[in-house]
Amino acid sequence: MAKPNVKRMWRDAVSGYSFMTPAILIIGGFLLLPIAYAIFLSFHKVNLLGTVSYKFTGTANFERMLDDPRLWIALRNTVKYALIVVPSQTILALVLAAILNMKLKYRNFFRVAFYLPTVTSSAVLVLIFMWIYNKNGLLNYFLEMVGLPTYNWLGDPSVALIGIMIMNIWSTAPLFMVIYLAALQDIPESLYEAAEIDGANGWKKFWRITVPQLKPVTFYVVVMGIIGTFQLFDQSYIFSAGSGGPNNATLTMVLLIYQYAFKSLDMGYASALAFLLAVVIMLITVIQRLIFKEEKLN
Repeated sequence: MAKPNVKRMWRDAVSGYSFMTPAILIIGGFLLLPIAYAIFLSFHKVNLLGTVSYKFTGTANFERMLDDPRLWIALRNTVKYALIVVPSQTILALVLAAILNMKLKYRNFFRVAFYLPTVTSSAVLVLIFMWIYNKNGLLNYFLEMVGLPTYNWLGDPSVALIGIMIMNIWSTAPLFMVIYLAALQDIPESLYEAAEIDGANGWKKFWRITVPQLKPVTFYVVVMGIIGTFQLFDQSYIFSAGSGGPNNATLTMVLLIYQYAFKSLDMGYASALAFLLAVVIMLITVIQRLIFKEEKLN
């Protein structure tokens, strides 16, 4: 058996790593290094005024979380937001995709029209909805027309977060609709034809064929929805002018991290909160994977 050409192996290795170097530098500089630095900060008290200094505090920043009432308010708001928005936008996206997958007239027009909110700037959408949610705005006008009670959507703590939920469901569902729509194209038509021969109606075909076939896509949509809802920041920031009000009703985890990091300049505690948020998202993702029991590729 011939000995391998060591020189050629080294040359191939150098060539391979040379091509990989740009990706390694970008991933290392903009992903791995910031993560490592954030973990480092979470164990220190950081002074950013004057001469930057780091004082090792051990687990003090993590112990402080137990006595921080605003953390538990932000966590409760974020979990409540996720529990309502993720199922709602997933179901709405699936229904819209199923409808637009039918042979309807002008369906291409509706596909484009429904997708438009996704490509619109988040800040612009928030400003539009703030106008709609105004005390004398469009939403209260229609509620009054049909005899329903009106609300101070921007100033009432009981409905402020609901207003953000409605806006995000409306603007995010079209993105997942496109993902579902692409997945629906891959379901063999023969499955529906066989079910029709067996006497299955439209609902049974949808529930027994479409939904199971879309299980891997649903797992992806739910995971991405959870990650997106736990990272809610810009809408809450603009709605409340950065305060998380009224009465902390729109305070989310990321907004709280922003406040500690850039308003209180407490980088150590803010990094610890960011680390906690990352752990929570990873745990939820693992639990979802166990629930969906996603099939592994051979």
